[in-house]
Amino acid sequence: MWLLVLAYLGGVLTIVSPCILPVLPFVFARTGQPFMKSGLPLLAGMALTFALVASLAAVGGGWVVQVNQYGRWLALLFVALFGLTLLLPRLAERLTRPLVAAGSRLSEAAGADARPRPGASFLIGVATGLLWAPCAGPILGLLLTGAALQGASIATTLLLLAYAAGAATSLAVALLLGGKVFAAMKRSIGAGEWLRRGLGAAMLAGVAAIALGLDTGILARVSTASTGGIEQALVGRLAGKSPSNSGAMMAQIPASGSAMKVADKAPGALPIEGNLPPLDGAVQWLNSPPLTVQALKGKVVLVDFWTYSCINCLRTLPYVKAWAEKYRDQGLVVIGVHAPEFAFERDIGNVTKAMKDLGINYPVAIDNDFKIWRAFNNEYWPAHYFADAQGRIRYHHFGEGEYAESERVIQQLLREAGAVKVADGLINASAEGVQLAPDMNEVQSPETYVGYQRAEHFVPETSLVPDKVSAYSAPSQLALNDWSLGGQWNVGSERATSSAPASRIVYRFHARDLHLVLGPGTHGKPVRFKVLIDGKAPGDAHGTDVAPDGSGSVTEQRLYQLVRQNGGVTDRTFSIEFLDPGVSAYAFTFG
Repeated sequence: MWLLVLAYLGGVLTIVSPCILPVLPFVFARTGQPFMKSGLPLLAGMALTFALVASLAAVGGGWVVQVNQYGRWLALLFVALFGLTLLLPRLAERLTRPLVAAGSRLSEAAGADARPRPGASFLIGVATGLLWAPCAGPILGLLLTGAALQGASIATTLLLLAYAAGAATSLAVALLLGGKVFAAMKRSIGAGEWLRRGLGAAMLAGVAAIALGLDTGILARVSTASTGGIEQALVGRLAGKSPSNSGAMMAQIPASGSAMKVADKAPGALPIEGNLPPLDGAVQWLNSPPLTVQALKGKVVLVDFWTYSCINCLRTLPYVKAWAEKYRDQGLVVIGVHAPEFAFERDIGNVTKAMKDLGINYPVAIDNDFKIWRAFNNEYWPAHYFADAQGRIRYHHFGEGEYAESERVIQQLLREAGAVKVADGLINASAEGVQLAPDMNEVQSPETYVGYQRAEHFVPETSLVPDKVSAYSAPSQLALNDWSLGGQWNVGSERATSSAPASRIVYRFHARDLHLVLGPGTHGKPVRFKVLIDGKAPGDAHGTDVAPDGSGSVTEQRLYQLVRQNGGVTDRTFSIEFLDPGVSAYAFTFG
């Protein structure tokens, strides 16, 4: 219930977001009309359409986004026509007969003295819902990410509808107040006609702002800065936590980022947390025929949710592989469930190669549709679930760490299952490269996404231009955890793709290690790059995928370690220049 309240309050806050400005004229065009027959249908159409499109976009993949782009352009044309009929009513007479009829109906529906038309208002609301791209602050970001991972459901749509209803509520208040102002101005001779034309001009300005991408560009960035703190405080307060702990509360909602360390202690007596859910949602199994819960009875089972470009998952793998080897003959079955975060991780060929490179020999279920993920009600990468020989989950752990407790759980469950001579002692996993445990005392930089859907701390203030090639210029100086682009880039929802040689990414960071998820050019064509730290070759601070002189090459879609510092850790400026076009950059992680 508190999630519905949180979503609603997050929507209410959109009225103070600068990025709502382009759609306000569409709403205020109903000023002066009876609210129940004009304003309310418009707001209902806006809320329902936004909830439907957001639900589909979160779970439906790229085709929904593409279809919605066409819908946005049609909606822009529709609203522009509406604006023109308000501004220049006689223009409708010069249009063709069908447009004359449509323009006249719209003009009459917009008139202050004409009979209200709820259908026309609802249609304008539908168009507004297609155009409305509110800033993805903390609350909406949680809702959309949770929808993407938990899949299509009534709960998903209800949460998004609650968010849209919150926005509609604040807009309704503004519309009712505006109606009183309009009524007062009508008493002045000619004021109503001028106000009508002013609304038409404002609508055309809103259309221009949306067409130019200002609603997802400059205005979106300003809005995120202005409401983000309030939303964070709401999350913490409704969850019974202080704002400083709200990040931990967010991690309990389905989240897209990787979980770090959650202090789950293995108790002396392991409780029964539930039955092992079905494993029949995989699109394919690797290293094994499909496994069923029934066939696993009599075995102790460790289910590991992971994805191959996740740095936290990679750092737990040495332990998972060691447990699989050590306890295989004593009755332990390790099952990896590969649930992709990025689109390229859905490619089974990519997963197969990654497993070979990582030395994974135990069964792996390819959970591209997140069916197993949802069956477990899982929320994290990585996540470990431990089931006993009767098929009951007895323990779980999210994120990195607590390896000793997890191994003792395995030993206890094997003894309960009647295993003879269960190996004592704990493993000493050997990890190197990207799998080496992080120095969290030195990590002051967060996971950072490059695609506009979840991008944060991008500078300059002009922000990212979505879904088209644009020229960027990186500033000479950056504050800690700010990043920027240089050269020609096409920034999509989850990645940025360079379209010309000498394109750069710059990041001011504080950590021992810096990683970047990258993909090569078209048809897998390698992309050469050059890394600099504070303007110089990295030398001894180079990562495993970089030479001391900073040179390297992107040859496959995966996580690349670009910096590994051996000495003291301070604020450093990292830059990577791609000598060839076509590279795709997804996300920074640190260790």
